Amino acid sequence: MKGQYVVTDVEAVVKPTRPTIVMWNRLEGRPRTANFDRALKAEVRDALWMLTRQWQTGEYQGEDAGWPVFAKIHMHTTPLTKYRPEGGAPEALPLATPLEAKVEQLPIQWSASGQKMHLDVRAQIGRQWRRMLSSAGLGAYEVQFREKYRFEVPTADAASAPVSAHRGAVQQYTALAGRCIDGGELYLYLVGQSGAPRASDGITTGSAVDKTALDELGDELVEWFASIYRAPAAQSAWKPSSLEYAFACSVQKKGAEKVLSADEYAHGHLDWYAFDHDPGEPGFGSLPELLPPENPVTRSFIPTPVAFEGMPDTRWWALEDRKTDFGDVKPSTTDLAQLLLIEFGLVYANDWFLVPFRLPAGTLAEVEGMAVTNSFGERFWIKAAGQGNDQSWHRWNMYTLSVKGDDPVQADTSLLLPPCTSPSQEGRPLEDVHLVRDEMANMVWAIEAVIPGVTGQGQSGSEAAEETAKYHRGRIGASEPAAAEDYAAAISYRAMTSVPEHWIPFVPVHVPGSNREVQLQRSRMPRTIAGDPAPEPALIEPRTGLLRPGLDGGPVAKFFVHEEEVPRAGIRVTKSFQRTRATNGEAHVWLGVRKQVGRGERSSGLSFDDIVDVEKTE
Repeated sequence: MKGQYVVTDVEAVVKPTRPTIVMWNRLEGRPRTANFDRALKAEVRDALWMLTRQWQTGEYQGEDAGWPVFAKIHMHTTPLTKYRPEGGAPEALPLATPLEAKVEQLPIQWSASGQKMHLDVRAQIGRQWRRMLSSAGLGAYEVQFREKYRFEVPTADAASAPVSAHRGAVQQYTALAGRCIDGGELYLYLVGQSGAPRASDGITTGSAVDKTALDELGDELVEWFASIYRAPAAQSAWKPSSLEYAFACSVQKKGAEKVLSADEYAHGHLDWYAFDHDPGEPGFGSLPELLPPENPVTRSFIPTPVAFEGMPDTRWWALEDRKTDFGDVKPSTTDLAQLLLIEFGLVYANDWFLVPFRLPAGTLAEVEGMAVTNSFGERFWIKAAGQGNDQSWHRWNMYTLSVKGDDPVQADTSLLLPPCTSPSQEGRPLEDVHLVRDEMANMVWAIEAVIPGVTGQGQSGSEAAEETAKYHRGRIGASEPAAAEDYAAAISYRAMTSVPEHWIPFVPVHVPGSNREVQLQRSRMPRTIAGDPAPEPALIEPRTGLLRPGLDGGPVAKFFVHEEEVPRAGIRVTKSFQRTRATNGEAHVWLGVRKQVGRGERSSGLSFDDIVDVEKTE
């Protein structure tokens, strides 16, 4: 027959090359009722019924899975060796020092607005200097030091308002004046002057021996203060424009330097999730004495099954403990953390094993692999999870470092255990600033809820603002505004409303060279007082050190905050003293900052050019 085709490979012909619709018939049970309560009760019947029930649930299906009985792990550990704040020089990283104390330490604000601050620390240093003089047999020079480094009650004028407006500050100054040495001034002279300043400068000594002894005591005083407070001479890792810390650490890994950067740390507890691997950073330079070789470690373990409260029992007929009820957790559809927790608690039972491994603090560990032997004598070589392209969405692991950038590079599966602190003691906030958005005024306000008092303790910002305004009105001699005359008009004109003095405005301005990008610039509100003889009203400055960059220690400079740092919910930034003990028992005290999420938008009520109704009196 002409046109006949001979098929030599039937399988290749019938194999579908395109998606096709295939019909299937299946056998499925139809329930007699819509209620499955009885079917899920697992009622106890005779033995044959129980065995059949287990067969129905698939409990007899074997998984051909052996039980791990022995494991051997091989990994490399390398200690962190160097530390560098953003924009600073690299330095050695002593692992005995908690990393939070190294990163968060801020300088003590010794003065603000021309007035001395932290009278408590100044008096503490003065008492220590007095004890040192007495112990060295140099107590006769105490009077000269008290006269040279003395406390004086400020004169009540406009410049001394941070002190004179508050009764507690005036009382503290009065108690210290003429009775105590201003140890802060002595300390700042010893560490802040050029030309090798000495403690005996300006002191009339009886002999050269006493002069030398005073100079040696001055060096001991500086060392004593450094052992009590971790206070650098200048800010290091703190970024005022972002209200965050930024720093990096490095390790020597496989003959090269591996840089771990933390660009946005501000939540108060430093751990592995604050770091990212920065492959584009070449390194901090060579410090041969600080580069220990990698330490390869191979250890053998007996895997231990993971057990937890509420874990599902592996047997069908076993009764579980009802103390933990994962079914009572009701997460939302977007709460992935709770959904993962419930899935793990309800589904996984004897599927996870624990391989204990102790790492020293301040170590970067990388697992090369693990050899596992099961109960059948089979051996398996298991590599670290999450390997492959770092940008692949199929990759999943936990407790490892992310890689900075969007380049398709290999994922970093190493585990970082930074030298962090145990739970530290945190004092009451010295500063508490709430940055909130005011959509009606189209600006951001920095509300100083707590300001640093000159006594060294935090003070309510609203109370301090009221006391300051009252002090300036009393200084000028202004009285309360007189009642408006009864005009015939039903409306009146108001040029501007007032805002409390502890509300500091931040106005949006364009970034130089950009017509779209916006940043927030610190501004100042005028202090308007009826009867003020000054030609122009004074401008209100912030009282907290968090908002004063560019106002102290030199020419006045502008201060900007990145617009994206203040979300719609706002942020809360606090500064307080913190104290902890390192692994060697040494105590560390430092002044640190913490940033938290705010409580939403606020309205200042600021408005301009208003027409208001006039209330008529009968």
